[in-house]
Amino acid sequence: MKFSLEWLKYFLETEASVAEIAAALNAIGHEVEGIEDPAEKLEGFRVAKVLTAAKHPDADKLQVLTVDTGEGDPLQVVCGAPNARAGMKGVLGLPGAVVPANGMELRKSAIRGVESNGMMCSVRELELGEEHDGIIELPEDAPVGQTFAEYHDASPVFDVAITPNRPDCMGVEGIARDLAAAGLGTFKPVEASDIAAAGECPVEIRTDDPEGCPAFYGRVIRSVDNTKPSPEWMQRRLIAAGQRPISALVDATNYLMLAFGRPAHVYDLAKLSGAVVARRAKNGETVEALNEKTYTLDDTMTVIADDNGVHDIAGIMGGEHSGATEGTTDVLLEIAYFDPERIGVTGRKLGLASDARTRFERGVDPAYLDDGLAILTSLILKTCGGEPTEVVRAGTPPAEPKVVKFDPRLTSRLGGVDVGQDEQRAILEALDFRVEDDWQVTCPPRRHDIEGPADLVEEVVRIHGLDHVASVALPRAEGVAKPTASPQQKLERKLRRAAAARGLNEAVTWSFLPTADAEHFADGAELWVLENPISEDMKAMRPSMIPGLLAAAKRNADRGADGARLFEIGRRYFRGKDGASDEKPTLGVVLAGNRAPRGWASGKAQGFDAYDAKSEAVALLEAAGAPVANLMVMGEAGDQFHPGQSATLRLGPKNVLARFGALHPATLKAFDIEGPVMAVEIFLDAIPAKKGGGFARAHYAPPALQSLTRDFAFLVPADLAAGDLVKAVRGANKKAIVDARIFDVFEGQGVPEGKKSVAVEVTLQPGEKSFTDAEIKAISDTVVAAAAKKGAELRG
Repeated sequence: MKFSLEWLKYFLETEASVAEIAAALNAIGHEVEGIEDPAEKLEGFRVAKVLTAAKHPDADKLQVLTVDTGEGDPLQVVCGAPNARAGMKGVLGLPGAVVPANGMELRKSAIRGVESNGMMCSVRELELGEEHDGIIELPEDAPVGQTFAEYHDASPVFDVAITPNRPDCMGVEGIARDLAAAGLGTFKPVEASDIAAAGECPVEIRTDDPEGCPAFYGRVIRSVDNTKPSPEWMQRRLIAAGQRPISALVDATNYLMLAFGRPAHVYDLAKLSGAVVARRAKNGETVEALNEKTYTLDDTMTVIADDNGVHDIAGIMGGEHSGATEGTTDVLLEIAYFDPERIGVTGRKLGLASDARTRFERGVDPAYLDDGLAILTSLILKTCGGEPTEVVRAGTPPAEPKVVKFDPRLTSRLGGVDVGQDEQRAILEALDFRVEDDWQVTCPPRRHDIEGPADLVEEVVRIHGLDHVASVALPRAEGVAKPTASPQQKLERKLRRAAAARGLNEAVTWSFLPTADAEHFADGAELWVLENPISEDMKAMRPSMIPGLLAAAKRNADRGADGARLFEIGRRYFRGKDGASDEKPTLGVVLAGNRAPRGWASGKAQGFDAYDAKSEAVALLEAAGAPVANLMVMGEAGDQFHPGQSATLRLGPKNVLARFGALHPATLKAFDIEGPVMAVEIFLDAIPAKKGGGFARAHYAPPALQSLTRDFAFLVPADLAAGDLVKAVRGANKKAIVDARIFDVFEGQGVPEGKKSVAVEVTLQPGEKSFTDAEIKAISDTVVAAAAKKGAELRG
């Protein structure tokens, strides 16, 4: 929220400097995001008087002026404004000044052959409004030679972030009240004056939606003049707040909102028909709002309507066709209290934001209807004239004040600072709380954030000064601190280190995906889809880690990277059987592009293949403590994977620990990425926990005797998985055989049709004594017998 120092001083009598005010705002919880001094932008501009004005000798629309700057000889200035004339006073930009509207630095130059020593400025050029038909005309008493910043009373502007729990500070008056409570000056509340009414209101006003609009007040003002602009002081304050002056009537409503945090609306009475009613919209009703967009409404939304239809999306934005114009003579003023939750839901459904919505959905002061209407009426009467009618009050606002039983000793216990009871009482009363002798505290209706004694402690402490709260270390038990990481966190840390050691780069991607991408990897599971996403392209919770990594790999490839080795540890999200959220820890890996660059030894660049993906899967599973020696290699990696170049790693037929392989061409096409691309997904929740185990590592005792190897060549069915053969061989003698690996596979001449030759190297480890030839032969026989059960026969 922006406001000028001048505006603040309207509500706060203070001699504090800009720096002191900013420091106080930060100290009491209103973060100052910036301070802008318009005087800096107006440096080099001064009040000047036009002495003569003659036609330019070489241009029909230009004049040559002589201008008195208040010091030295008059200057010659070329000007194209139609209202430039001798005797007028305006604003002259001298050489070296920078025009605020476009950043142009003024210089002495020749225009059509005539020297010009600056520029006479318009309102728009100095960012004081939108008028640009001519140069600024100042009153006769404007002192020639005075800097325009000083003459214009340019005031520093504060940009303050108001937290959502403080809607009472969404107006300058609320900011001033807080600063006064903090001791920075004297608060000057604005009292609503009595308005002499001229007859009854001719319009029926009512609320047919007491839930959405508990209270709806209004009155008519006849014979207003909306042809003149709002007063200069009002425009100056609105511009400081970032509002563009529009008309006297509209400016008055904006001023009420920004000064007092109270949105209101003005209707052109001639454009209304029948009763004006706050009601629920009908499904399919439409309204063209002031932003010139048409919105389709439903029956959950509160609107302001008459006999002809909807005129206003209640509490958010008025309608285009019933707004006040220069020709408006009679107006209906509306000020109401709308349910904050209903306003928030409506705004999100329509995707419509406004200053009014920001205030209503946070909660305006429900007790400020009469005073707000009186102040708005007074502003309009002073600027536009007219005759007001009596006020019509429909409904009752929820203005019953909350009473909280407070114990001042809580401030020390909860806030960590000792504040005297007298000071606590003074702080609360300065903030407009009423404190009884027995510490029953009545809260002003505007303070929706006060729910209990702890909130009152917060009020006392922030005004007393958060810097007075001493830093206190948390209690700590003696001795060595106990580890706080959970087993799952330890596992994830170990996997991160293992993946990084293998040359993978960690990525952190969104937990949200475009719905189409999520459905591609859902495998039939029901997705979690957000009702209020940060973006329509980020609407579904991810059912897999791979889509986010694919998007990251694509971004790298689009920017010229020849390869990507990415991994991520995170959560996949599903709907459980009972509809509850189900989160599963997962590690994803994507290998895209080149595994090795082209070179003299290898020739062309080498890409990744399914065996690279399997290598990563097995290595990371081993780092996670999975029993990789017992893993089964099976198919059914999913439709997203290439069926002939992918598989799953399982412990038993049903417990899938990981899937790996090349992604299907259809998947690559859906994600617009060139292949081949390999992927791995390890399901951390499926890895069985270690049994037993203590803090210390197991004792390491290397074998006393040297191991030996034996090679076996088997003829096996062509469709036999090599992993199954290795598993059978390794299990032939678990005590003696410590390893088995395939070192050759051959199909072709000399191998029968439907068969393949698989050579296995078996490592034998003797125990207390070396193997005898008979023992080695017996072990070899068990290996051959175990292989035979898989359909293998020893080659001759």
